[in-house]
Amino acid sequence: MTAAKYVNRTLIVNFPIMRWCVTLSPLPMASDMTDSIQRLYSSILEARDADLESSRTARLMREGLGKMAKKVAEEAVEVSLDAVTGNRDALIRESADLIYNLAVLWAASDLTPDDVWSEMDRREKLYGIAEKLPKGGQHIPVSALQRPR
Repeated sequence: MTAAKYVNRTLIVNFPIMRWCVTLSPLPMASDMTDSIQRLYSSILEARDADLESSRTARLMREGLGKMAKKVAEEAVEVSLDAVTGNRDALIRESADLIYNLAVLWAASDLTPDDVWSEMDRREKLYGIAEKLPKGGQHIPVSALQRPR
C-alpha cells in the first residue's frame, strides 16, 4: 500500500515495499499569486505618499493617470515582444513590471485586486475559466452556457 501526505505544501509519497519515497513539488497555489499581488498592492498604497526622491511609486502617482496608463501600455508591448521573440527571462522580468504598473494604476483608480478577482470569478461562472467577455452587443455563445461548472 502506498501512503501519501502533504508536508509544507510538498507531496510525500512513500513506497514501503521498495523502501524509498518520492518528493514532488506542487505548482504554486493560486492563493500564492493573489497573496503576492495583494502584498504588492499594499506596498504601493504605503509608498504613494512617500518622498518623491526615493520612491518610484510616489513619482508615478504624482505624474497622474495618463503616465500610469502609458507605463502599463509600454510594459504590455514589451511583454508581447519578449513572448514573440522567445526571450523567456525577459518575459518574466517584463511581466513582473507589467503587474507592478497595473497595480499602481488600480490603486490610483480606487480599484483593489479583490475588485478584479471578483470580476474574474463572475466571468468564470458565465463562460468558464480563461475566457474573455464578448464586446458590446455580442451574444453569449450557447457552448459557453452549456459548460459544466
